Amino acid sequence: MKSIRNTLLGAALALAFGVPALAAGDASSGGQRKAQPRELKRPLPESSALRPDDKDYEELSGQVVYQVLLAEVALQRGKKEFASQAYADLAVRTRDPGVLARAIEVAGYARRFDLVLELARLWVQIEPDSKRAQQVLVGVLIMSNQLDDLAPPLIRMLEADPAALPGNLLALNRMFARSPDRQGVLQLINKVCTPFLTLPEAHYAIAVAASAAGDNPRALAETRRALELRPDWEPAALLEAQIIGQKSGSEGIASLQRFVERNPQAREVQLHLARVLVAEKRYGDAKRQFEQLLVAYPNNPDVVFPVAILALQENDRALAETQLKHLVTLDIPDKSAPYYYLGQIAEESKRGDAALAYYQQVGAGEHYLPAQIRSAGVLASQGKLDAARSLLREAAEANPPLRVQLSIAEAALLRDAKQTEAALQLLDQELSEQPEQPELLYESALLAEKVGNIDLMESRLRKLIELQPDSAQAYNALGYSYADRQLRLPEARQLIEKALQLAPNDPFILDSLGWVSYRQGDLEGSLLLLQRAYALRPDPEIAAHLGEVLWMLGRKNEAQRIVIEAQKKDPASDLLKEAVKKFSP
Repeated sequence: MKSIRNTLLGAALALAFGVPALAAGDASSGGQRKAQPRELKRPLPESSALRPDDKDYEELSGQVVYQVLLAEVALQRGKKEFASQAYADLAVRTRDPGVLARAIEVAGYARRFDLVLELARLWVQIEPDSKRAQQVLVGVLIMSNQLDDLAPPLIRMLEADPAALPGNLLALNRMFARSPDRQGVLQLINKVCTPFLTLPEAHYAIAVAASAAGDNPRALAETRRALELRPDWEPAALLEAQIIGQKSGSEGIASLQRFVERNPQAREVQLHLARVLVAEKRYGDAKRQFEQLLVAYPNNPDVVFPVAILALQENDRALAETQLKHLVTLDIPDKSAPYYYLGQIAEESKRGDAALAYYQQVGAGEHYLPAQIRSAGVLASQGKLDAARSLLREAAEANPPLRVQLSIAEAALLRDAKQTEAALQLLDQELSEQPEQPELLYESALLAEKVGNIDLMESRLRKLIELQPDSAQAYNALGYSYADRQLRLPEARQLIEKALQLAPNDPFILDSLGWVSYRQGDLEGSLLLLQRAYALRPDPEIAAHLGEVLWMLGRKNEAQRIVIEAQKKDPASDLLKEAVKKFSP
């Protein structure tokens, strides 16, 4: 016998599209039935007081066959309304469950849900013990959002299969996921669960409905009652933390921690706790949780991968590499991410050939483009600029949607190789085919400035602003270019302030505003802006600007310290090399 759980889930499926599930056999039988009327000439059971007697039925049989054929032909010819009405009339006259099932199916196909509801009620009246009839009635009531009539049939369905009752209680809320009346759903779930309040699942179902309805105090109370009945129940612990966390993230984490302390084998809660700690940027605490999980689940990708990423976050390359190498030996659907991060580790460890080998194993997806760009960078660092450019061009030919990004990456290689003119020519060629492509306009404008073509830089940035009035980058680049050359400083400031309105707290825009303030003679205001920018992003250019302002304020020791510390992190920066030289005693 099918469990009532399948019946409940079937009702939810019936909600999605009429009653296609009716093509299956009745829930009381294990077989399947094609979506066509069963033989109508058989005599009806004598116990059926609600149906015509056998004599009346036999007299109808010829007309029944004719009307069935008529309805089916109409259905095949697309006359759904006629077919549904013909079947509905036949079902009412014969009161036969088989005809009712087919009539409901055809009415659902015709989107005549008023008929579906009427026929479903009739079917339940004729066969009150039929699970299929109950299923259809419940499905139509859900679909039509008639929640007030749902409690009695749902309770009967739940009571019909005590063995499946806990699971069916947990499935209740899924049946009403699309209902806009969250308060009505809560009231209904509360009524349906009231006879079963000795079970923790009943309280959990009410808690879920209350949470969806915005009644967090009720949700929390019901969740805690579920935990009183079943103290080691992980779903309830997770729900409790979720509800508490809406008000206070730290209290939600504390709730999870207390549960894990009481139930050290609660792996799902511990895994969720570790993920929440990551979201709160408490990486050290998260790492400890994942390491404990790793002891119990050394081959679980959901544990191994976060351990590796957290190790990278804390610059523990050895642990990260060990776990990532283990991860690629496990059965996971896509290994691109671990191969990409292995490539990064190898690249940062100056193992270029190993990095290339890892990057080559990165397939389609979010890591493909950065893997190609990084591969080209490795080749360029090895003195193989032509090979690097060929790699990017081949990737662009194989992936046309990525052509713009790959062309920009190729131009960056040429720029870094001091071939700025060639880089600009490359982007100009791309722009000749896509003259309004925003990224090409922006990057080519920056290159135009580097080669001293200020008019071209300005025209392209203004065109970008015209195309994208909300482009903070464009306003910032144009304003900074004026400020850096000490030209049109009031306009420069206006452009940069517009950029900051569009992207508040962007460290590079704050740096630009600090720099134009410096150019305008406001050293103290400039210092505050640059310190704020550097705290957000310790970038070499921001460090050089901050050092310049400190030097001009007479705080020479601080200026020297800032640029020297920055150079240790980025020894290849020409800007920092000049700053260190300038600020040396």
